[in-house]
Amino acid sequence: MDRIGIGKLKTVLIHTLGCKVNQCESAYMGEVLSRYGFSPALEGKADICIVNTCTVTQRADYQSRQLIRRVIKENPEASIIVTGCCAQIAAGEIASIPGVDYIIGNKEKAGILHIIKNASKQISPKIYVSPFTVHDKIQDMCVEGFMDKTRAFLKIQDGCDAYCTYCIVPYARGRSRSLLPHRVFKHIKLLTQNGYKEIVLTGIHLGHYGLDLSPQTNILDLLRTLEEITHCRIRLSSLEPTELSLSFIRHMAASKIMCPHLHIPLQSGDDNILKRMNRTYSISYFKDLIHEIIENIPDICIGVDVMAGFPGEEEREFINTYTLIESLPIGYLHVFPYSRRKGTQAFRFPHHVASATVTARAKKLRELGNRKRRAFYQKNLRKMAQVLVECKRDTHTGLLKGFTKNYIPVLIEGDDDLKNQIVEVELKDIIEDSTYNMKVRGIRTSA
Repeated sequence: MDRIGIGKLKTVLIHTLGCKVNQCESAYMGEVLSRYGFSPALEGKADICIVNTCTVTQRADYQSRQLIRRVIKENPEASIIVTGCCAQIAAGEIASIPGVDYIIGNKEKAGILHIIKNASKQISPKIYVSPFTVHDKIQDMCVEGFMDKTRAFLKIQDGCDAYCTYCIVPYARGRSRSLLPHRVFKHIKLLTQNGYKEIVLTGIHLGHYGLDLSPQTNILDLLRTLEEITHCRIRLSSLEPTELSLSFIRHMAASKIMCPHLHIPLQSGDDNILKRMNRTYSISYFKDLIHEIIENIPDICIGVDVMAGFPGEEEREFINTYTLIESLPIGYLHVFPYSRRKGTQAFRFPHHVASATVTARAKKLRELGNRKRRAFYQKNLRKMAQVLVECKRDTHTGLLKGFTKNYIPVLIEGDDDLKNQIVEVELKDIIEDSTYNMKVRGIRTSA
């Protein structure tokens, strides 16, 4: 939760749910408001509360509504502003929650100052939500810094044209649109000057970066230019399987700045289910891709998204998914139980899987993911790694914490002056707490 305030007498809290793009946009709203006189709020005593919501799943919708109600209860006199993807998709439902004063769509986030500078309690919510059009351009919502973070996030793309049959996001975010390359370079230069040693490039469909621009460009061309203008670590949020060409893989293998870490959505390990999802690759293609990546970048961490219980997924299709993932040299899994989203094509599909079955399959996949993560960490023990030390210490151990370039969380001993520094570490052993949260203990090789 970010704490920002407005004016000499008003304060505001920003609560954020969801993806890295939402986090970027919350940071932008906070920075703009701070620039125009906002001051920090005390917990539970804000004059203005902004809730930046998520709608990617039914659970995200529920969490958004739950958070809105909690914020209203904790701040009964505050002006309550709801924005984000849930507000964009379901403004009417949000308006029915007693205590909400303003509902602001994703397109309106960039101009939030003009909406809330005179914010007050309303008898009924004021709604500022406009639909997306094919003529929309990306709003430059980049920031100069991120509170208490050593990694900066840079949103260079928004929207999605893929329309996977299960996904509500294209309706909440609009068509794919990209930040002009010179704007990307400007922001990276500024973030580097402000002391950031790692920047995460993020977007709703990052692999479509530049395809909407004139002249057209792409994510690989952008990365090639970044290689020439910065020494900062560059990490990518997520790329689709079909966007990882051999040229891209070889560029990453040779890069001096790119972190050897890819997050690749798989969703299902069954060809028939992939077709029903409108995913444009085969299992054979995906399997060959993963092995091609590992062959070129042996130490890379590959994370995979997978969905449990898509309509029509019988036991055979689930076993195909489980067996495929079990056979692949990946580093971790993000498991999503299928969520029926009104407005998507899959909402009308027959043969929905029983919720108990979906839950059981998701549990099995998460257990497999834990084993994959442990095996990846084990493979990297006794190796040397460069760790970017974070600003906050580990809450369980009090040790410094950070990430290697290939996305292994590491705990090390040391003084606070190591924060936001890149240190050379030998990876020694795996530490696992009661919540199955795995990290690796590291030993610094130089004082």
